[in-house]
Amino acid sequence: QTRELGGFLCGRRLYETMLAWEADPSLRDNELGAAFAEVWCAISKVVFSRTLDSVQGNARLAEASVAEEAAAALDATDKDVGIGGAGLAAAAMAVGLVDELRMFRKPVVVGGGTPFLPPVTEHVRLELVETRTFGSRVIYERYERAHDESD
Repeated sequence: QTRELGGFLCGRRLYETMLAWEADPSLRDNELGAAFAEVWCAISKVVFSRTLDSVQGNARLAEASVAEEAAAALDATDKDVGIGGAGLAAAAMAVGLVDELRMFRKPVVVGGGTPFLPPVTEHVRLELVETRTFGSRVIYERYERAHDESD
């Protein structure tokens, strides 16, 4: 799926988590890890942060709103652009930028933290178009916005 992306917008925490794929050679010690690292490193990334002064690799700090940065990223490619990180995804959903939702869930009860989906001001109908289970604990779901007479 990552190969299908022409760009990626992410929040600071996700950027810092994923930076390991660019900086930690031990993650490339098997064929699958090496293949993912190669794809991830090649993708242009825009990082939204109020605290970082600089970023590494094929990334730059956002200089505009999520809507403006998403438009610029889409203009620069003929592929889809991913958006990751709970806060940034919520902001993108709030301004209507998300037409597809892809989630990997590893269910665990934590009792707090950042909600997976943001509060919404209007009803958004989604249609499940793909699901997969990896092992016994990770579930992938892909949803698209549902289009019917009321949309």
